[in-house]
Amino acid sequence: MKNQKIYEADDKMISIIRDNCDILQSLGGFGISLGFGDKTVKEVCESEHVDTNTFLAIVNLTINGYYRKDDPGNLSVETLLKYLKASHAYYIEFRLPSMRKELVEALDERDSLAQFILKLYDENAHEVIKHMRYEEKTVFPYVEQLLNGVVMSNYDINTFSQHHRQVEQRLSELKSIIIKYLPSDALHNNLLTATLYDIYNSESWLSQHSKVEDLIFIPAIKRLEKSLSQQGVTLNISKMISPSASGDDQLSDREKEIIIGVVQGMSNKEIADHLFISVNTVITHRRNIARKLQIHSPAGLTIYAIVNHLVDISAVKL
Repeated sequence: MKNQKIYEADDKMISIIRDNCDILQSLGGFGISLGFGDKTVKEVCESEHVDTNTFLAIVNLTINGYYRKDDPGNLSVETLLKYLKASHAYYIEFRLPSMRKELVEALDERDSLAQFILKLYDENAHEVIKHMRYEEKTVFPYVEQLLNGVVMSNYDINTFSQHHRQVEQRLSELKSIIIKYLPSDALHNNLLTATLYDIYNSESWLSQHSKVEDLIFIPAIKRLEKSLSQQGVTLNISKMISPSASGDDQLSDREKEIIIGVVQGMSNKEIADHLFISVNTVITHRRNIARKLQIHSPAGLTIYAIVNHLVDISAVKL
C-alpha cells in the first residue's frame, strides 16, 4: 500500500490531500472544487451532493489499494457513473492533449524516428479514446437503463470485456519504446525525461481507473442486476479483464522477417506468400512478437525495426 491509513468520513478533506496529492485527480471526477476549508470528507461530499461512501471507496482504493467485497451494497451507482464519465472527460480532453504537447516539445520533429514516436502516441491515444467512447455509448447507457429498472435486451455485456483488454498496455508500449530505443541529445533530454514522468503517471492513472471499474463499478452493477433479477428480470454481466503479458526480446530469424514485412506495409497474406508459409503461421508469429516485445502496433514495430537495424530508416515511408 502507498499509505496505510484508511480514510473515513470524519477525516478532514485537506488532510487526505496532504497525505497523498493523488486525490486531486479524483476530486474533479466527483465535481468537488477546492476551497472547502477544514471541512470533513462527509461535510464536503454532502455540500457537493456526492455520496460519501462511494467517494471513500474510490479514494481508499486508488490511494491505498484498499477495498472490501461487501462495499458494493453501500455504494451509489449514480455517483460511480458520474465519476467515471467525468474521469473520461478529464483524460480525453486534458491529459492526452497535454502529454502530446509535451512530447512534441521534447522531440526533434526533424528526426524521422521522432515522427514515428508521435505517430505511435497518436495511434495509442486513439485506441484509448475509442475504448472510453465505447463505454460512454454502450456500457453507461446500459447502466442508466438498469437504474431506471429497464433492461436493454439487445445488449450483451460480455462484449465489454473484449473492449477493455490491452488498454493499459498502450502507454506501457510507448514508454518502453522511448526508454529503450529513442536517442536524445542534451537539449531534449530533460524535456523527454519530464514527459516520460508524466507518461508513467498517466499509465498509473489508467491502471487505477481500471481497478475502480473492475473492483467497485462492476460489482455494484452486479448487485443492481441481482436486485432486478429478484423481481423476475434475467441478466448477466462479465468482469472486465486487463491481462498483462510478459516475455523477452529474443526474436527468431523468422520473426524478424515477419517484422520487416509489417514495416514494409505487407498484409498477412502477402507476408505468407513472400515467405512461403501459411497465413495462420504468420498470425501466430505476430502474436509471439507482440508477447515478446510488448509492441502491438505497426508504428511501434517500425521503430523497433529501425533502431535494431532490421530496416533502414530512409527506406521507410511515414
